[in-house]
Amino acid sequence: MSDLQTLRFYATPPHDCSYLPGRKAKTLFVDPQAEVTGDLYSQLSDLGFRRSGSHIYRPHCDSCNACVSVRIPVREFRPSKTQRRIWRRNADLSVASVSPQLTIEYYRLYDRYITQRHSDGDMYPPSPSQFMSFLVEGRQPSTFYEFRDSRRELVAIAVTDQLDQGLSALYTFYAPEEEKRSLGSYAILWQIEAAKQAGLDYLYLGYWVRDCRKMNYKTAFKPLDMLIADQWIRV
Repeated sequence: MSDLQTLRFYATPPHDCSYLPGRKAKTLFVDPQAEVTGDLYSQLSDLGFRRSGSHIYRPHCDSCNACVSVRIPVREFRPSKTQRRIWRRNADLSVASVSPQLTIEYYRLYDRYITQRHSDGDMYPPSPSQFMSFLVEGRQPSTFYEFRDSRRELVAIAVTDQLDQGLSALYTFYAPEEEKRSLGSYAILWQIEAAKQAGLDYLYLGYWVRDCRKMNYKTAFKPLDMLIADQWIRV
């Protein structure tokens, strides 16, 4: 069984940055053969690591620290007026937790979301194998939260990992035609409440990059903790 002292890491060669055009990035991966327990995964999350499928990683660039890990201290969180409106706007939605899996219904929603919202990104074009490797595969405790409207139509799925100290919001995909609902923000608000109800302290949101417009929504949740020079700083 591995721990932080015995765990091995591997760095990738430079590759195109997913967040900042024209930049090169490097990524540090946890040894894929290591047995990463829930406790160790929780410790790695506090060090800025994230999970994508079976891979646990963090940015490891030589001369750039633009990627900043962020988390919401859920007990101190206070929604803004806009966030309270988003919460009320989605009062008709019901939420159910299911194990990560690939179904026709899930994939159709995922395909629609990636195609209409992220056709300029490195996840386009989507495929069932991509869905599996990104959202289903992995050995950490994870849940798909289904969001359905009053007609039982699936409008969103939030993929969430369980940590000792909180929840980790890995990814959310949703019906792009339901723009007025602000489903991405609502999924975060719902996970904040889920973490509170479970007696946990944080909701981890992954990386924030100041110059990446698609990351701006994360700083709308306050207060927010940022991992700066290996220390969590509240902003």
